[in-house]
Amino acid sequence: MATMDPAVKTHKPYHRNAYEFVFDSLRYTQEMLNRGHVVDEMTEDSAHISGRELLEGVRLLALERFGLLSQMVFRSWGIKSTEDFGRIVFELVERGEMKKTERDSISDFVHVYEFEEAFDDNYVIDLREAFKVDR
Repeated sequence: MATMDPAVKTHKPYHRNAYEFVFDSLRYTQEMLNRGHVVDEMTEDSAHISGRELLEGVRLLALERFGLLSQMVFRSWGIKSTEDFGRIVFELVERGEMKKTERDSISDFVHVYEFEEAFDDNYVIDLREAFKVDR
């Protein structure tokens, strides 16, 4: 029986919803930054979404969809840090489902934000509609 090199990390695939969420986050970020479609005056490079930009889109979309449950949802998908999103992106690139530039690196996704701070500590519940007085 062959033994596995302990330096080689095996990675269990993330839940399929995590991959769908990355695609949704990409579209969300493209719309947010007005980079949804490559048109004549916009090059593919200027339409590109960086790792940090994508992670901001991930954060905002997660808060919109899941609110204070964002961390729990991500944990259920096997995602524990921003680097996990990078692994998903680069897996999708490797499978030909996403593109990257020469400047893109997995390090773009490392320690960008801590989930507790991004999803819990700074979460604000908008109560304006709940306490709106009709006159």
